[in-house]
Amino acid sequence: MNREQRTALLAVAEPDELIELADACLAAGPAPTVLVAPEVGCVSVQVREPVVRDRFLLGDVLACRAEVELDGSRGWSMRLGDDRAAALAAAILDAAVEAGRAEAEVDELCARVAERQRAAEHAEWAELAPTIVEFEEL
Repeated sequence: MNREQRTALLAVAEPDELIELADACLAAGPAPTVLVAPEVGCVSVQVREPVVRDRFLLGDVLACRAEVELDGSRGWSMRLGDDRAAALAAAILDAAVEAGRAEAEVDELCARVAERQRAAEHAEWAELAPTIVEFEEL
């Protein structure tokens, strides 16, 4: 799993599981240096229109970001909402993997989050399937 995939999955993980794993990482070694304390702000969301493929600004969303350094490696996170503790925990986990600590545990967490996303998407499509209209050519 590359860093982009990992940070994307940590951004949508449950706060409790992030905090629990980050606490375990911190118990095993030195404390991280907080480079950017968790801060809440707005981020513009840009989407691409599916037919013409033009980009447009959908609006602003509330997000929280944090950055830490652990064992000489930097970790970063951004999560939707204003949960500062979860954003800091995700940054710590990113830094821990970059530093070579807790890689297996973070990958396991990311795999669980990815599976939950797949299950939710599958459930959504199963709910929408009966509404699909299929046309026949005459």
